[in-house]
Amino acid sequence: MAAMDCRAAAARTLAQVIAGQSLNKALPQQLDKVAERDRGLLQELCYGSLRQWPRLAAIAAQLLDKPLRSKDQDIQALIILGLYQLSDTRIPDHAAVASTVAATRALSKPWAKGLVNALLRRYQRDSEQLYSKLDPAADLAHPQWLYQRLLQDWGEQQAKLIMATNNSRPPMTLRVNLSRISRDNYQQLLQEQGIESEAGAYSDAALYLKQPLDVTALPGFASALVSVQDEAAQLAAQLLAPQAGERILDACAAPGGKTCHALELQPEIQELVALDIDSERLSRVAENLERLGLSATLLAADAAEPPAQLEAHSFDRILVDAPCSASGVIRRHPDIKLLRRDRDIEHLAEQQLAILKGLWPLLKPGGRLLYVTCSVLDRENSATIQAFLSQQADAQHCELASNWGQRRDFGIQLLPQDKGPDGLFFAALQKAC
Repeated sequence: MAAMDCRAAAARTLAQVIAGQSLNKALPQQLDKVAERDRGLLQELCYGSLRQWPRLAAIAAQLLDKPLRSKDQDIQALIILGLYQLSDTRIPDHAAVASTVAATRALSKPWAKGLVNALLRRYQRDSEQLYSKLDPAADLAHPQWLYQRLLQDWGEQQAKLIMATNNSRPPMTLRVNLSRISRDNYQQLLQEQGIESEAGAYSDAALYLKQPLDVTALPGFASALVSVQDEAAQLAAQLLAPQAGERILDACAAPGGKTCHALELQPEIQELVALDIDSERLSRVAENLERLGLSATLLAADAAEPPAQLEAHSFDRILVDAPCSASGVIRRHPDIKLLRRDRDIEHLAEQQLAILKGLWPLLKPGGRLLYVTCSVLDRENSATIQAFLSQQADAQHCELASNWGQRRDFGIQLLPQDKGPDGLFFAALQKAC
């Protein structure tokens, strides 16, 4: 079967995201349909177009006389990715226009050929005027609701830095398995293979690659010397600080990076229970454990309503990596800009509070719970902890010892940094004895 046109495949992927599907689910369906040589370009077109979507969609709205019909979302997506190629890539303008126009035929919509051609050429002529009409949120390539929340929580200067990082490409970060090799020695292995890296500033195990590469090219990946994990995410296991002989619960554990890191840091944990509501995602935890030669008890269940087999007062430490807006990892998941809505934040905050309430009875008196999100919004972070403390008399907030991040009313926020860590929030709670 002939390979699909790369830009047509990108347009179909983006149309599925417009319709509400995550990029993680939509993209793999199309990757298999294009020629192998085009797969990198397909990913670049999809991720890049989504990072710039609010800005480019506002430009497209100016160019179109009237909105396209819902059944033509693939053409809307094609226009956006055409604009992305002209505005943000090194693809020559003539090639970007010609290949994008040609994709209308591959999409079986030849009627759109003239429309796409005219819009892209008008953009080339009038881009300066088109950009001058953008509102501040669109100019920074963020939906209006998120722009307003970031301004409210962080002020204009810091909010703009967050948004600029959200629009950038994320680094590839490694977590060295310190139970098997030192970071310096692993960095030497990379250097011997011509792979440049730089040590992280926050996690003792973090290495940043100068250029991303396939994991199979990493020395010792198959033999458990290293994993791929953002530096901020690595801080969760460090802050949890598991001790020998303890029972640990990792709630919302999938895909298992934090579970595995905790076991690497403390091989003599009595038992680590990795819980997740999604049994399919839990299988990824199993895969990571197997590759690293680690073991944990896997349990598919709702953290807000833990099963009876998890007895009260049975865990020394609990890690809650709570579901959230993922507003701190937008550069890795740019479809968030299309899929999230302002109303979702309140719902997520309620879900986070329900999980804390559900898990708290499982913690031993004197035990510690570490609450983590990949959000930069106070409503999901400090405000959720405050709400829980106001309702739980035997819970006490503990200051986390760190020389990084920004302290909030409750907890510490690490903001996303260009060529650095993602944006994660951490707060520790202790149960009264």
